[in-house]
Amino acid sequence: MSWQSSSGLTRHKVFISYYHRDDQYYRNRFEQLFGHLFTNKSVELGDIDTDLSTEYIKRLVQQGYISDTSVIVVLVGRNTYGRKHVDWEISAALNKKVGGYSGLLGILLPEFQMTPDDKFMYDDIPPRLADNHKTGYASVYKWGWICDSASRIKEEVEKAFQKRISDADKIDNSMVQMVNNRSQ
Repeated sequence: MSWQSSSGLTRHKVFISYYHRDDQYYRNRFEQLFGHLFTNKSVELGDIDTDLSTEYIKRLVQQGYISDTSVIVVLVGRNTYGRKHVDWEISAALNKKVGGYSGLLGILLPEFQMTPDDKFMYDDIPPRLADNHKTGYASVYKWGWICDSASRIKEEVEKAFQKRISDADKIDNSMVQMVNNRSQ
């Protein structure tokens, strides 16, 4: 789930979940800024043939990418809340049968619509992320706050990793997986 670098620091295996069409820039930027801190376990463009069956793709992602991750980072843009693949990825990360629990960390992207009092609405983030934020298992931060320093993102990923054990009883993976996308 994680490994020790030559400096003795823990380097976590991180899966980045996001809406490819809308948020590829921020996924690339996250990798540029913090790729040296983590082992990236994410699906890269072109890794999986999109002509394969939905169930087969789901199984490939679960077993080949998510099963040994420490933490799943969900980049949340305007339309991420309704993407079935994001839901499946979060569900797999919270499924002990898939490979043990992963920590869960949400990052609200700059174009994400905040309320006038600078808060987010649960209906605007992926429902499974919302359920786990409500229980206290997942943390959700704004991009500008969490991504302004390598030490901050490393600290929050470490906290999410620790919650896999200390707060595993707070995991809520009870929702039925999405079958269809709910946004564009």
